[in-house]
Amino acid sequence: MDISVYTARRARLMERMGNGIAVIPTAPEQLRNRDNHHPYRPDSYFHYLTGFGEPESVLVLLAGKTPKSILFCRDKDVEKEVWNGFRWGPDTACQAFGCDEAYSIKCFDEKLAELLADQPALWFSIGQDPAWDARIAVALNAVRAQVRTGKQAPEEIHDVRATLDNMRLIKDRSEIATMRRAADISAAAHRRAMSAARPGRYEYEIEAELLHEFRNRGCQAPAYSSIVAGGANACILHYVANDQPLKAGELLLIDAGGELDNYAADITRTFPVSGRFSGPQADVYDLVLAAQTAAIAAIKPGASFTDPHDAALKVLVQGMLDLKLLQGSLDGLIESEAYKRFYMHRTSHWLGMDVHDAGAYKRGEKWRELAPGMVLTVEPGCYIRAATDVPTAFHDIGVRIEDDALVTASGCEIITEAAPKTRAEIEALMAERG
Repeated sequence: MDISVYTARRARLMERMGNGIAVIPTAPEQLRNRDNHHPYRPDSYFHYLTGFGEPESVLVLLAGKTPKSILFCRDKDVEKEVWNGFRWGPDTACQAFGCDEAYSIKCFDEKLAELLADQPALWFSIGQDPAWDARIAVALNAVRAQVRTGKQAPEEIHDVRATLDNMRLIKDRSEIATMRRAADISAAAHRRAMSAARPGRYEYEIEAELLHEFRNRGCQAPAYSSIVAGGANACILHYVANDQPLKAGELLLIDAGGELDNYAADITRTFPVSGRFSGPQADVYDLVLAAQTAAIAAIKPGASFTDPHDAALKVLVQGMLDLKLLQGSLDGLIESEAYKRFYMHRTSHWLGMDVHDAGAYKRGEKWRELAPGMVLTVEPGCYIRAATDVPTAFHDIGVRIEDDALVTASGCEIITEAAPKTRAEIEALMAERG
């Protein structure tokens, strides 16, 4: 763990703040049932600035002439460590994570009122957690109650997420290296799933293959609930039941990625359960792949965030016309959004510590321009539910192809390219099944 990465991020944030105090708490533990907790994951903003993975922790930053970072965390407790594992404790954590000061979380509320006093501005994630909003309000009121002693509460309150989102949008070297590893692991999981799929197996069995590969290669968890959707289930965008048998002649859509050190990969592949695409399946698959190719070609510095979507959309709608799924003119169908019957989502989203990562997509009325270091998904699709006005050969065919693109100085790098994508690559891999 390179602590200098986190100290540099904190310094950048404090520089952008100018003067004032920032309060960034981590995520609370969440009960799964009774006294059993969900696996713990720290808040992305908190972890981005600290690298610290324990619950019940808060980072306080004091910006100004003498910038200071203060960590509040759980006390060292040998008895509790016997039950639940290692705890850093304030003294050790202060040095290990490069903070200027560290205190017990037990004294946070008392210290917070002291730290807020005479600060010109407060930076906080307003509205993210009502309990924390109330906690901050109590501390502010405690300062205001001392007005006759000369103490002043911050006059300005800013949402710290706006500044952090812009920082997180451009990935640094360490982030890119982690995301490349997460992408490689996730690509290997998709290869394993393709090799394991066959008629008669259940969707959850293929999900288990994905989870095995994620964990076996070092990911701590799936980055999101895996979608393993056979046949008509592929036309349900967020299908996660994963409980149906795979049938010969159908396609299997898998949308799954691993999370490595709090960074996500996000890959979708669609392939034939029996190992070979039928004619109509191949037609839809080639259309979606052509749309993705057009979208990827549109990713470069200076391009608008929406350029890849627009490029993919033109290819998809023309293909829908060619396959007799729609009637009319290309421009007319795009303007009326008639295509949304078969393609109802956008082509990209930011990717990073969160699967739908931090960062605004527009500045005012203008779509954000792409810049080196940004990472976005490229995921066109075509979902054809059975209907009387749809050619029978295309009933219940759902195809999505998704990769992760790192914007570079000259274009983009597809960091998930190790997952087989062309029909020839997929069919060759599946032909090797035992």
